[in-house]
Amino acid sequence: MASNQKFSMTAQWQSDPRWHGVTRPYSEDNVARLSGSVQVEHTLARLGAGRLWELLHSEPYVPALGAMTGNQAIQQVKAGLKAIYVSGWQAAADANDAGQMYPDLNLYPADSVPNLVRRINQALMRADQIHHQEGKNGAYWFAPLIADGDTGFGGNLNAFELMKAMIEAGAAAVHFEDQSSSAKKCGHLGGKVLVPTSEAIQKLVAARLAADVMGVPTVIIARTDAESATLLTSDIDPRDREFLTGARTAEGLFGIRSGLESAIARAISYAPYADLIWCETSHPDLAQARRFAEAVLAKHPKKMLAYNCSPSFNWKKHLDDQAIAEFQRELAAMGYKFQFVTLAGFHTLNLAMFELARAYQASGMSAYSRLQEKEFSCERDHGYEAAKHQRFAGTGYFDAVQQVISSGTASTTALGGSTEAEQFTSANSGTSSGNGSRASHRSARREHSRVASASAESKLAVPVHPSPEVSVS
Repeated sequence: MASNQKFSMTAQWQSDPRWHGVTRPYSEDNVARLSGSVQVEHTLARLGAGRLWELLHSEPYVPALGAMTGNQAIQQVKAGLKAIYVSGWQAAADANDAGQMYPDLNLYPADSVPNLVRRINQALMRADQIHHQEGKNGAYWFAPLIADGDTGFGGNLNAFELMKAMIEAGAAAVHFEDQSSSAKKCGHLGGKVLVPTSEAIQKLVAARLAADVMGVPTVIIARTDAESATLLTSDIDPRDREFLTGARTAEGLFGIRSGLESAIARAISYAPYADLIWCETSHPDLAQARRFAEAVLAKHPKKMLAYNCSPSFNWKKHLDDQAIAEFQRELAAMGYKFQFVTLAGFHTLNLAMFELARAYQASGMSAYSRLQEKEFSCERDHGYEAAKHQRFAGTGYFDAVQQVISSGTASTTALGGSTEAEQFTSANSGTSSGNGSRASHRSARREHSRVASASAESKLAVPVHPSPEVSVS
């Protein structure tokens, strides 16, 4: 790396507001030696990190739902959400590379979340391609993905490699927690074991170093589980000793006092090494959230906070309807800039299918027809697009590819003449029938074929230029 590039890196760390309040216990020379001679560009990760950072500073707060599939992510963006959460819990339950259904106990393969991030980004890319090919360029499909780095799946080197995999997959942000990898539990399970504060900090440093080596300003979120954890792997760090109970377990673990004070102490220690701080809590409590925020921000005034609006909470048991409606706005006023429902995809997927299956078992196709009518209604009133599942998945896009390849002579394009083209017109109410309906279907098919052919011809006639880089502002 040339000396002027070295100076540029140092100057940026010192002067760019993006890095205010961020501590790097390593030098630019360390980064340069570890970066290799070729800098690979990670466009989606870089654009996502930039866009998320801008949203965190321009929106009152950034809300997100957990997505388990690429299709769920597309629906979230189509509905107006600007960020997507990618949960390790959901990967464990039904989206991991082992093909198993696991609880959140660190059982799933370490590359499962990066691969889920990649699948979601590829689905969003397909949606963007479909809309761009159709001339619909109003939506920004590449919502930043905030991914679960869990405990790092091991030591510092594991966290370093996991962060690199997240960036290669296109994650905009990654969070790491202070539980022990070997005894990891879901944040709302018992038996949680913390690592020393110093070890948790080193994993955050490993993540930041990985991002610097990859050349991406990835947003790093530090999570502490100290509010409800009662065990510690080692008493080596003096910062942890005030919370020791003096007890030891059969495994040699140290007993510690759980509670908000322990979480605050750790959050204050983590803040210089992270962009946001998240305290995993046991129930939705604004007073508790305020105490945490005030204590952390007293030491680190500009640090942003994150809050898990967890489905593990029984919301109506703790809060009335008005308090639930106001909850996120009140959190935002305290400094909680990223607020998310971790397992929204899991619960939506399961409840929606259960309700359909139960109704279908009772009333057969009448139940499915009701679901379809609801789709048509959402399509008409809110722009929902998956009712036309062939077009949604990209059949028309690949028809256009086929026509370009064949110079417009292909007779095997798929969408024209399909049942979808005949029966799922944009004005379809699901109630038309008879000869008039069949005639309109034939007309729709001819029109679709005409438009597809014209589109392919226009693509052949116009030189193809690379699209300009998407602005993140």
